[in-house]
Amino acid sequence: MNLEAYVERTRSGPCFVCAFLAGNPDYAHETVFEDADHVAFLDRWPTVPGKVLVAPKAHVEHVVRDLDEAAYSRLMLFVREIALAVEAVCEPERTYLYSLGSQQGNAHLHWHIAALPPGVPYPEQQFHALMTENDVLALPPGQAAAMAAGLREAVIARSCSSRR
Repeated sequence: MNLEAYVERTRSGPCFVCAFLAGNPDYAHETVFEDADHVAFLDRWPTVPGKVLVAPKAHVEHVVRDLDEAAYSRLMLFVREIALAVEAVCEPERTYLYSLGSQQGNAHLHWHIAALPPGVPYPEQQFHALMTENDVLALPPGQAAAMAAGLREAVIARSCSSRR
């Protein structure tokens, strides 16, 4: 990953979520799951296996002031369902949930779901495990597609079992 090029792209390019949803091939991601209002997709530069981003489909920039209580609750329930699927597939020691972005770049509200693998030494956990400066996983396209498919199956399986 070229961090300098990434920063330039986030600050001068189109909204990465909106471009992805519009089908721009320069912003392609593997979709994990979506509903009418939200989308979950694999992080292009994951620092841990199965790292997923979740975003509202509408261009929303502020998690607190741009969402009413009902929309916020729906988004967080969607994040939870995706995080539970990530846990089922990746079997992490811990699951990190966080929202980043800035008015200066990556402004579209999005949540990161990062599954910390078991056995990571403590000094390499938490922020260290999440920073692209400390390395990203190079996933071949087939492996990324398989991970997205496995996560999608886990979401669907949870949905089917909760209806019983």
